[in-house]
Amino acid sequence: MLSLLLASLFTLVELNCENLFDYSHDEGKNDHEYLPASVRKWDRQRYWRKIDNIAQELISCGGEGSNWTLPDMVVLTEVENDSVMHDLLHRSPLRNAGYEYVMTASDDERGIDVALVWSPFSFRMLRHWPLRVEPPPGRHATRDILYACGITGNADTLHVLVVHAPSRVDGERATRPYRMRVAQRIGQAIDSIRLAGTGHIIVAGDFNDYATDSALTYLCQKMRLTNISSQSKGHQGARGTYKHQGRWRSIDHILVSDSLLPMLIDCRIHDAAFLLEEDEKYGGVQPRRTYVGRRYQRGYSDHLPIVARWQWTREKSTKNPQ
Repeated sequence: MLSLLLASLFTLVELNCENLFDYSHDEGKNDHEYLPASVRKWDRQRYWRKIDNIAQELISCGGEGSNWTLPDMVVLTEVENDSVMHDLLHRSPLRNAGYEYVMTASDDERGIDVALVWSPFSFRMLRHWPLRVEPPPGRHATRDILYACGITGNADTLHVLVVHAPSRVDGERATRPYRMRVAQRIGQAIDSIRLAGTGHIIVAGDFNDYATDSALTYLCQKMRLTNISSQSKGHQGARGTYKHQGRWRSIDHILVSDSLLPMLIDCRIHDAAFLLEEDEKYGGVQPRRTYVGRRYQRGYSDHLPIVARWQWTREKSTKNPQ
């Protein structure tokens, strides 16, 4: 028998969609800002333009020219519900991609959740469930962490955790303990994964923290993960996934287990020219977002995607030639 090493590319995209809401009210959720009668005038036309924009953005993450390929897996944050995900994957330019998805249905006050999208040709889902994070006293519920486990194209087990940690809206110091609770809940899940056996681990999403903050430090040092996105840059001027007051920073991250490092090709910020606009106040460029304040400008998101690529390899046995 002869053994052949077969190689295949695996591409993961992480993106905060910036308020991918539909234009109907979800009972019990504070989504009034994204309704037709709101100050944002969020109606059918604006919704479908947003759906098409996000689809176009994800398609562009697959590269250019003859090397282009659809991403194998996509981590999405700030998506409202199943209706939005159905429209994105089945009624947009992505409708022929054959993508499947799972998402959370958490108790977030605004009704936003996280989702995992994958190609069934690259990943076979085995199981998935939400991981709830108990809020500190006086705090609203945050987004659930989404856990998923499946088999990749090279027959390896892959565990994925999708996270959208609490924001800093009440101040970084005041909200830091809440984000640490999220990190510790992720740590508990990783401990369980490692106790149960082998497999690669990816933790990705919007952490609302920078690479040197305590939650990320805990996951990298205590849980032995590597932040492969910490030094990622774009090719069109982006130096982070998010720009605030003229400064590029990254609060979106992709963390992986050591087993995924030898196969990693690269990890970059996808800053295609159509996702950017001139930063008239501070200079340079910035993400072309859907709204600036209350001014609608037909954009994409206030976050840029992160794109990570791996070269999967697997061994295949063949008969010796006679």
